[in-house]
Amino acid sequence: MAHQNAELVERYARGGEQLALAIRGLDREDMLVRPPEDAKVGLWSIQQVVIHLQDSDLIATDRMHRIIAEENPTLIGFDETKFATNLFYDEQDVNDAVTLVDLSRRQFARVLRKLPDSAFDRAGMHNERGRETLGHMLKMYHQHLEHHIGFIHKKRAWMGKEMW
Repeated sequence: MAHQNAELVERYARGGEQLALAIRGLDREDMLVRPPEDAKVGLWSIQQVVIHLQDSDLIATDRMHRIIAEENPTLIGFDETKFATNLFYDEQDVNDAVTLVDLSRRQFARVLRKLPDSAFDRAGMHNERGRETLGHMLKMYHQHLEHHIGFIHKKRAWMGKEMW
């Protein structure tokens, strides 16, 4: 892979590993702790963050598939709060969610590595944000995962469960 997006593709592909490491050593009780607002580490539990990342990644991968395969596809937004509230986030399995994120990213990276640089300029039309290119979406979802992993580490520290 010798294109300008190569490093970003590899970082994206390792996202599942990063997520697995971020929750390593936590038990189910730890996963479900909801910090109070004054903790300033976000209001969702680590469990909810992980399941949100799973849902977000599945939606992002679908969007990027469509940008690659179709001409100017419509990309539909979603309400993350309604997903967390109505899709039983507290009852899902975080290990399965991490596995899905890892497998999905590693599998999709195989496609991304084959694309010419010009493919990263292909775009779809997001119903809320407007025109979105493949390259921008890839960067955005890599940063999205890193952003939420940062919250996981802050929540761990707040609980006294820092990583060593």
